[in-house]
Amino acid sequence: MNSDKTHPYPMQRFSVAPMLDWTDRHCRYFHRLLSGQTLLYTEMITTGAILFGKGDYLAYSQEEQPVALQLGGSDPQALAECARRAEALGYSEINLNAGCPSDRVQNGRFGACLMAEPELVADCVKAMKDAVSIPVTVKTRIGIDDSDSYEFLQRFITVVSEQGDCDNFTLHARKAWLSGLSPKENREIPPLDYPRVYQVKQEFPHLTIAINGGIKTLEQAKEHLQYVDGVMMGREAYQNPGILAQVDRELFGIEGDIRQASDVVEAMYPYIEQELSKGTYLGHITRHMLGLFQGIPGARQFRRHLSENAHKAGADVEVLRQALALVTGKDS
Repeated sequence: MNSDKTHPYPMQRFSVAPMLDWTDRHCRYFHRLLSGQTLLYTEMITTGAILFGKGDYLAYSQEEQPVALQLGGSDPQALAECARRAEALGYSEINLNAGCPSDRVQNGRFGACLMAEPELVADCVKAMKDAVSIPVTVKTRIGIDDSDSYEFLQRFITVVSEQGDCDNFTLHARKAWLSGLSPKENREIPPLDYPRVYQVKQEFPHLTIAINGGIKTLEQAKEHLQYVDGVMMGREAYQNPGILAQVDRELFGIEGDIRQASDVVEAMYPYIEQELSKGTYLGHITRHMLGLFQGIPGARQFRRHLSENAHKAGADVEVLRQALALVTGKDS
């Protein structure tokens, strides 16, 4: 594996996966307080939402950087326009979703079903690369339905890398069933095949290859990093965010004190107060923080207090202070 000094994408050594309804801007701000080095991803945002939606789907805080935008779409021109807008706003990377198996995504002709159309994926990536100077990457599966041979994956990588000039792939080490399984089941039922991802890296050593799927500890991440360039952690990083506090030291070799969970909560206060003044509800922010004290005495009371009170009308930062006191035993 390349050393970090020569690696073209050092920040991708460890990332938190794009997760729909989870990795919104509040979640990313919170995660950034835990790790300065981890690459953070937006939820998948469709080109239609960006180009025609009424909301500001690309809004984020500069404090979240490095942050990558994951796009859902299959029209090269629309993707290129969205990529241009994202680069202008300062995003660090554009990622094309070629791995989500939901029906809604398939109906839009993007996500995992794109694995069956590598030439189209190549056109999409090439259009975005021609439009921006920041990295353009692809997140995909290792196969779909009965197209789950190594040769199928090999052809996809070959076409997209050669015709699309894509040099960076994140591979979820499971195939996707495009019918018969829910998105949740597609994250759990198809068996993990890490050696297949390692095989891709061996065959395409010039490409940056990151692995995703079922990774729960930093020890597991270190093991994978012996074979691939990067590790993407999903649900574990969200449900047990305290793990992110160890990443900078354990995976990036950065010396310094590990930030305490209670300090991270207090560091959220100014952001929360600013967001509340804009009309954001407290619960929309604190829902991402529920797992912070996992394994620590008082964690259950912390979760319960936030779950029961953060969504009440007029709830403010005092609710979080009260919840923190249930863990620390003191008023903060």
